[in-house]
Amino acid sequence: MKKLIILLLLPLSLFAQKFSQPEITSFQAQAKRVTIIRDNWGIPHVYGKTDADAVFGLLYAQCEDDFKRVELNYIEKLGRLAEVNGEKDIFNDLQIRLLIDTTEAIADYQKAQPWLKKLLNAYADGINYYLYKNPQVKPALLTRFKPWYALLWTDGSIGAINTADLTINELKKFYSGDHTPTAYIPVIKDQQSGSNGFAFAPSITESGNAILYINPHTTFYFRPEVQMQSEEGLNAYGAVTWGQFFVYQGFNEHCGWMHTSNNVDIADMYAEKIDQDR
Repeated sequence: MKKLIILLLLPLSLFAQKFSQPEITSFQAQAKRVTIIRDNWGIPHVYGKTDADAVFGLLYAQCEDDFKRVELNYIEKLGRLAEVNGEKDIFNDLQIRLLIDTTEAIADYQKAQPWLKKLLNAYADGINYYLYKNPQVKPALLTRFKPWYALLWTDGSIGAINTADLTINELKKFYSGDHTPTAYIPVIKDQQSGSNGFAFAPSITESGNAILYINPHTTFYFRPEVQMQSEEGLNAYGAVTWGQFFVYQGFNEHCGWMHTSNNVDIADMYAEKIDQDR
């Protein structure tokens, strides 16, 4: 996090910042409390004085690895893909905006407990500091990240969004006045698919150590591997979803954790009669 930058006779336009001087000063102060060490495989080990400092460093490291994926996840959750990809994503954006309310995310941030606000602020500051330090990086859309963005997610994965089987195509037909029948797709009961994981006790492993396989079906780099540790007691190693600030699946010195998917019935769809005033 500590680098020497020498600027000589550069044009004044270069110094026009998207961030205020107090923000930059705050970024720099927090960066001094963070150390990022990359091992032989490039995995970032992030150490901070506080949990918030570790979050700040974690997001900075994620952006170093793949800022585009970090940004894309939030463009999608904000319902703004069409601004980048064009008209083809309008109804994908519409579905997201019907399901995820930015107003609620802002309200949740405003009423969040102080400890959570610190983490949310550090999440946004870590990304914004990366953009400040790397002006050659050109965001596709988001030039400033806000702390409430992280609350757009319903969990720590790629997005646990349940539409009760309502498809993007059906949404498009409804809003475009297309009343042609839509083929019914039956729900498969007791479908045996989804995420999986395996835990092995030390008594049955050759090394004598416990082994936890977490979602071994997931492709490489679908989630980055990280370690984050702070002097407040945080110590976790595992995987994070691009742009998220906590280890979603991993382990510490006491236990391991993971997640699985299932087919629990958590959403319903209703047919309503719509009268349009002309």
